[in-house]
Amino acid sequence: MKEYSKIVDIRVKVNGAEYRESVPANMTLLHFLREHLMLTGTKEGCGIGECGACTIVLNGKPVTSCTILAAEVDGSEIHTIEGEAKNYQLTDLQQAFIEHHGEQCGFCTPGFIMSAQSLLDRNPNPSREEIVEAVSGNLCRCTGYEPIIEAIEAVARKKS
Repeated sequence: MKEYSKIVDIRVKVNGAEYRESVPANMTLLHFLREHLMLTGTKEGCGIGECGACTIVLNGKPVTSCTILAAEVDGSEIHTIEGEAKNYQLTDLQQAFIEHHGEQCGFCTPGFIMSAQSLLDRNPNPSREEIVEAVSGNLCRCTGYEPIIEAIEAVARKKS
């Protein structure tokens, strides 16, 4: 017989909206976002925090949501890829990914966007080295990384 975890109540703000949910104590933040809130832009790649596909912004910092329990984020503010575009209008960064071919299969793109936007929010004019470091926790099997870095650089140049 399958063992079920204790249920805990959490309150979080996700993309500006308040949620109160009851979740299993052992549920990851990734699965909470995908299964409870139906925010499926955040992807599960490796499940151990190594690939960056599940990157979201938690209390202003990019984190891998597969390594954090939903119960741990009670009272927190979360930003996911679904919170980026407003009124179907892509952000400058999302548009740059398209223009520079920084997305191919698209699986890793949400994680890269969240890591890169977090960097640009902290530092609107990062160096190439800072960009590379900011996205170093995100893996891509399609692009070879150069188009992704170029897209982020283009946005940084536009802001300066």
